[in-house]
Amino acid sequence: MPDQAFEKTADTAGGARTAPPAVRVQGLWKRFGEQIAVAGIDLELPAGKFIGLVGPNGAGKTTTLSMVTGLLRPDQGRVEVGGHDVWRDPVAVKSRIGVLPEGLRLFERLSGRELLGYSGRLRGLPGAEVDKRAAQLLDVLDLAGAQHKLVVDYSTGMRKKIGLAAALLHNPEVLFLDEPFEGVDPVSAQTIRGVLERYTASGATVVFSSHVMELVESLCDWVAVMAAGRIRAQGTLAEVRGDATSLQNAFLELVGANGRSAGDSLDWLGGGAR
Repeated sequence: MPDQAFEKTADTAGGARTAPPAVRVQGLWKRFGEQIAVAGIDLELPAGKFIGLVGPNGAGKTTTLSMVTGLLRPDQGRVEVGGHDVWRDPVAVKSRIGVLPEGLRLFERLSGRELLGYSGRLRGLPGAEVDKRAAQLLDVLDLAGAQHKLVVDYSTGMRKKIGLAAALLHNPEVLFLDEPFEGVDPVSAQTIRGVLERYTASGATVVFSSHVMELVESLCDWVAVMAAGRIRAQGTLAEVRGDATSLQNAFLELVGANGRSAGDSLDWLGGGAR
């Protein structure tokens, strides 16, 4: 049973019950030898939102998402998804989440259609339902024409889309995406974006990591900023942006990168000098 700090609902002053967060993280740590990747972070990600976990390369985003989704055991701390402890109740959590990880690995000798069929049946869905959902996803993600091609022959954008289809097939409550637009062409990116916006509009939650602030600002309504293994800010887009003119400027300020310049240290660069 969840402890007092992780009750599923809480009473407000007026006696109303507030909805539990989609994800709750408390005191999460991860070290790799002498390197601290995640340094005791706390997070509460609201349900039904498009959430961005943003930070520079090496901030700890992928490590955090790996621990939250049960792919990597933390050294210390606790994670709940939808009120279920990720490490005490892994079956309940995994049935409620979809994951598109970094460095996506797929069964490449299956066709796109076969991959979705396998994924759906692995989730315990009836065959007829799997086939119906797979056909719809392939159509919406513009993969119907390539459904019988082997995944090994898919482009980067196609692989991201078939991975997203597999993650969505069982209709999860929370979808975790690690750099879902990395290396994806604009047409595929727009298709993925449309599917994700439709998914969150239905009340589901998307959590995705990125270091592209313009993308996060255009998609997300809630943001957590991470740097050097710590959470520097979290809240609505407006709260995190504050008085800054853009999320990019607020981000640079939060991670201590504002004002950095090559200065005169590269005075030899350009201008035809040798």
